[in-house]
Amino acid sequence: MRFTIDRMSLLRPLGHVSSVVERRNTIPILNNMVLRAAAGQLSLTGTDMDMDIVTHVDCAVATDGASTVSAHMLNDIVRKLPEGSEVEIQMADGHAQISAGRSSFRLPTLPVEDFPAISAADLPHHFTLTAVDLRDMIDTTKFAISTEETRYYLNGIYFHKSANGQLCAVATDGHRLAMSQMNLPAGAEDMPAIILPRKAVGELRKLLDDQEGDVDVRLSETRAEFSFGHVRLTSKLIDGSFPDYTRVIPTGNDKVLSLDKAAFLAAVDRVSTISSEKTRSVKMALEPNLVRLSASNTDASSAIEELEVAFDGGAMEVGFNARYLMEITAQIHGDVVQMSLADPGAPSLIQAPSDDANLFVLMPMRV
Repeated sequence: MRFTIDRMSLLRPLGHVSSVVERRNTIPILNNMVLRAAAGQLSLTGTDMDMDIVTHVDCAVATDGASTVSAHMLNDIVRKLPEGSEVEIQMADGHAQISAGRSSFRLPTLPVEDFPAISAADLPHHFTLTAVDLRDMIDTTKFAISTEETRYYLNGIYFHKSANGQLCAVATDGHRLAMSQMNLPAGAEDMPAIILPRKAVGELRKLLDDQEGDVDVRLSETRAEFSFGHVRLTSKLIDGSFPDYTRVIPTGNDKVLSLDKAAFLAAVDRVSTISSEKTRSVKMALEPNLVRLSASNTDASSAIEELEVAFDGGAMEVGFNARYLMEITAQIHGDVVQMSLADPGAPSLIQAPSDDANLFVLMPMRV
């Protein structure tokens, strides 16, 4: 196999594929990606056995063929080559020769037959989303994915058809919950409820960065496939039951607080500079048309900042984790944040006014 390709054209697909491949593998073939050159195209494939990615790029193919080479080593080599380089890769006799200008590298290869077969299992449920909609749903929810491995069923985004017939994405770590909804796409009426793992969510979101068209989604009970542009990402799903999240969404919170998003974000950020590294807590003292943000530390340092707000409840104090509060506020669409509160010990509902598609729930802290 021998082909020539511009460095910049090769760099992007190499980066996508190598990010799926684990850096440390006890099985040598899993360190490698498959390179397949034919008919003026180069196909790159990588896997970590839970997720695989296949992408294509145009190139000048002199000799058709296929082999495997270290994913991270090849990516690092191409990344460090000078801008504007023409890269020639030739594979023969168990080695890959990579040449660009006066640089030349020789890497061992492994037979493509040793590479694990990419699952071609039947994916009976099929629908299409715009890249913008899928990107928004991921951005709105992914920060709330749990990293606690013992509750593995929370280690992803829960995509499902909601009770009101919407396509719904939910993530929670037990301290905060994020939910995003959109109209159910044609073909998704009978879709299974799935939990897409955290790593797959991250890789999919990176791939969607420059995508403006449609995303082809195919699902089964155990796998999900996303295809767009020259890329196809397939992932195993988390085998578990997502908890009934609707039970923690408060419905009777009658104390409504409206704040300017930018001013609130900046104020929480400033005040939290003082808060304890361990708790990261900020106290909100509410009274009509005023919120007083405060934080203190064990070394006797403290901070207070006041904001003018719209608040229709009586005086109350409630504490929150400052980082959680800022992450949620940053995802609010629009300039106004609306918090619906009940009492200092009850979860708060946070959303933009008149935005029923996206909502957030945040548990309070004792401060």
